[in-house]
Amino acid sequence: MSAPCCAGQLACCCGTAACSLCCKCCPKIKQSTSTRFMYALYFILVTIICCVMMSTTVANEMKMHIPFYKQMCKGLQAGEMCEKLVGYSAVYKVCFGMACFFFLFFLFTIKINSSKSCRAYIHNGFWLIKLILLAAMCSGAFFIPDQDTFLNAWRYVGATGGFLFIAIQLILLVEFAHKWNKNWTAGANHKQMWNGLLALVTLILYSVAVAALILMALFYTRSEGCMYNKVLIGVNGGLCLFVSLVAISPCVQNRQPHSGLLQSGVISCYVMYLTFSALSSKPPETILDENNQNITICVPEFSQGLHRDENLVTGLGTTILFGCILYSCLTSTTRASSEALRGIYATPETEVARCCFCCMPDGDADAEDHIEKRGGQTVIYDEKKSTVYSYAYFHFVFFLASLYVMMTVTHWFHYESAQIEKFFTGTWSIFWIKMISCWVCVCLYLWTLIAPLCCPTREFSV
Repeated sequence: MSAPCCAGQLACCCGTAACSLCCKCCPKIKQSTSTRFMYALYFILVTIICCVMMSTTVANEMKMHIPFYKQMCKGLQAGEMCEKLVGYSAVYKVCFGMACFFFLFFLFTIKINSSKSCRAYIHNGFWLIKLILLAAMCSGAFFIPDQDTFLNAWRYVGATGGFLFIAIQLILLVEFAHKWNKNWTAGANHKQMWNGLLALVTLILYSVAVAALILMALFYTRSEGCMYNKVLIGVNGGLCLFVSLVAISPCVQNRQPHSGLLQSGVISCYVMYLTFSALSSKPPETILDENNQNITICVPEFSQGLHRDENLVTGLGTTILFGCILYSCLTSTTRASSEALRGIYATPETEVARCCFCCMPDGDADAEDHIEKRGGQTVIYDEKKSTVYSYAYFHFVFFLASLYVMMTVTHWFHYESAQIEKFFTGTWSIFWIKMISCWVCVCLYLWTLIAPLCCPTREFSV
């Protein structure tokens, strides 16, 4: 490792320099991207710790292979077998520390518009100090007095924050659907190719939704029993048909010419996905067969074999789930997303059709003028004029994501029996959370369609 690179890493950890890798062959990285990556790395680190704390397998392996395990636990005052460091209560405390960390920075970074301010320098640097602060907050939560009262109160705070995190994702999904249609419709005014793309994508979306509905009806229902599944599949399929008809109704078209089947196709696919996810999360139903033996019904027969290797299923499924959570956090923290939540959208005159419309140019034409080379990866300082995303909103989303992770890892309201090895075992709380999320998504989209009709004197923009 070269001396300039070492100096650069030291400046990153204890100074205001942006973080970068020591390998010169790595592609250039923007300062704003580097900062968000580092906060995401902290988030992943704490999430992994939470998963370990909920794993009985890891706890048993540590007891077997760590010498002087009992003495170490007593020295840490964590109980005879470190029982205070495992289970849902430990996850609550660690996530409390992480949530406080992001909420503190949310308050600290409110109304930062320039990256040259003192607060912006702290936000973009001093990574070692911030890591120590995060570790101190997570550890300090274990010394909160009156643990029972704290855990009961924090559970409701976590549930509220988790629901709010889900709501933000649903709002941004609806906004994404409208933005997609508006962008490609703007292109159709100049090139007929965009009309063909609109029709093709809409057909694909509805084909996927209909296929999903048919497959769920085949695999998650049977002639006898499965009443929950039959009703919910029928209701959600009916809701998709209803919003599709509303989207192309003449009264909506008069007020919103951009409304069409593309948006309702996106919403229908997401509703079908949530329906499938909810049915997969429902506790299994059992009945007695002709031999008076319990058999599981209302689930695909092949899925029962998939759960034999529980460690593989849990590991792969947990990785995918938290990868999706991290992706949601990062895509929800752009300036465009924060403006969308406040009802600020690009005007049709400035809309330029793109296949990858969600990756708009940053407008930092002079970003190449601010390049720093220090023996490793090249860093582009893209915030010389102003910030390219809302710092406060970024930290607020990660604050909510911390609460969502806490509730997800501990099985929401079935926390006492929660284990990471049983992460995909069905529970009614997870089932109803997913179903309610599905209906909220439909209601949000429906409101964007009928709001101009209900309040004709107000100006709506989607």
